Amino acid sequence: MTETKNEHSIHSIDERLKLSILYDFYGALLKENQRRMFEASVLEDFNFSEIAQDENITRQGVYDTVKRAVKQLKRYEEKLGLVAKFEEQKKLVKKLRDELETADVPDSDKKFRKIYRLLEKLLEE
Repeated sequence: MTETKNEHSIHSIDERLKLSILYDFYGALLKENQRRMFEASVLEDFNFSEIAQDENITRQGVYDTVKRAVKQLKRYEEKLGLVAKFEEQKKLVKKLRDELETADVPDSDKKFRKIYRLLEKLLEE
């Protein structure tokens, strides 16, 4: 079955990545049915028709539920800004790592190597 323009925009790679990050931070705040349908649509890439069949509701019902979930996740980020704070902290950790990488520190300095490894671990994705 072909996807509508709206369904396709929710499933674009960039949008899916942004939504999955929002979901990691705020997904637990959604209603159970919103979580279930959001996960199926955005994280597992099922189309609305497939989800509707599993949920025993209309395709429009799935669309509306996912749309509300997306709107709610974005609203949480607008109010709380946890993702933006996380991204800013990540940038700062990268800068710190880069500064340490160019610092004139002997390779035998165990403390330096330990700090550098910890920064690398923080940056793992």
